[in-house]
Amino acid sequence: MLRKIPLALVGLTVGSLLTVVGIVAYAFDNATLNLAGLFYGVPLLLGGLALKAAELKPIPYTQATSSEVIALREAEATPTQNQLRLDVTRYRYGQEAHLDESLAKVGLSPTDDERPELIGLREQSTNGAYTLVLEFYSPLVSLERWQEQQTKIEKFFGPNIKAEITQPEDDSIDLALIKELAQT
Repeated sequence: MLRKIPLALVGLTVGSLLTVVGIVAYAFDNATLNLAGLFYGVPLLLGGLALKAAELKPIPYTQATSSEVIALREAEATPTQNQLRLDVTRYRYGQEAHLDESLAKVGLSPTDDERPELIGLREQSTNGAYTLVLEFYSPLVSLERWQEQQTKIEKFFGPNIKAEITQPEDDSIDLALIKELAQT
């Protein structure tokens, strides 16, 4: 629940309320409320504005996750898959884009202008294995370039991860991070 509330909105709301209380208290010659309202309200308001300027919105799910897949996630998702899912579905501050550093480390972000943009995610089952699918808008990085980096992607998001890279339509790349099932 709290992951869905932007911190910038909290700062703007509380800061605005306290600032207004301080201004009204000034008008009615109430020095204590005036001091408290302005002393705390203005910095909170400015902090909220700064956070709003640096805000990165959560990535949406592109399809609902079934209860079977949720049970599969709880049973076998890797810590990396869980952390990745939680990180991109919450508000972030001070980053250029979701997964910007990860894409740079695997060689898929030569420049900020060429960086693929994460636009959605979904969870599914692939042959009985939990799969987290990251959907990218990637007009400047080709499918072939993504496939060349597949081994690096598996090592970066591993262990126990197999990466499948597909292109469902032009300028789109789906990166499926599949939990490898234990060999019997």
